[in-house]
This record gives sequence, structure tokens and C-alpha cells, in this order.
Amino acid sequence: MDMAIEKALGKVPVTILRPHGRIDGSNYQELVNQASQLYASGTKFILIDLQDVSFLSSAGLVALHSIVLLMRGEKPTTGQDGWDALNSIDRDASGKQAQVKLLSPQAKVANTLQMSGMDRFFDIFTDEATALASY
Repeated sequence: MDMAIEKALGKVPVTILRPHGRIDGSNYQELVNQASQLYASGTKFILIDLQDVSFLSSAGLVALHSIVLLMRGEKPTTGQDGWDALNSIDRDASGKQAQVKLLSPQAKVANTLQMSGMDRFFDIFTDEATALASY
């Protein structure tokens, strides 16, 4: 998966991840690893631009959940833990994520987020300036 990384400024510094292509079982760990490196270098807020992501599998959902955990300073989910986290999402009462937000998912990706219930846990924006101002 190709991925561009940009720095931007809302009320706080925000890193924009711009993955391209599919996010699935073959590459989701790349996204998690990149977020982990960013966190280790001081990033606390991430905007994930999904406009060039054509497909998001359940592994991609695990990646999003793992990135949220990373930005909270927690250990990311892997393997069975990730699937268990997705299966328990309807019992998660943590609300919207303050550190990780999503931008411009394509219709198919937005549908995956909605069907999985993940859309309830992310602020999802269609305008980058509005997204950055929300931090």
C-alpha cells in the first residue's frame, strides 16, 4: 500500500495519513506500523484521509482500532485480539475518538464503516479544513 504523510496544524499539530488502494489482510499492519512510528516520534493526533482507499476489509477496521489505541498510548491490537475487539464493538461505550478522525471515505468504505458500527466512534469529515479545525 502506498501512503503519503503530511503535517498540518489545527489547534494542535495533526499528522495526515493518506493511504492509497486497498486496506486488507495483506497490508493493514503497514498502516498500524506507520502510526506506531509516528506516535513514537511525537504524533498525538492523526487524520486518516480515505479518499483514495477503494476497499476496507475487517483487517482494515482492526488497523483503525489499533491506531486509536496507539494514539491513546495503549498497545495496538494484533491477531485474535483485533478480531475480539471488533466483535465487542457494540459494547464499547468510549464514544468518538478525539485523537483519530477520518476524512472523505469512498462510498464502499463508508458503507463498511457503517455496517461494522465503526462510524459511531469516529468523526468523519468531507472537508479537510473542517477536519483540521476540529482538533
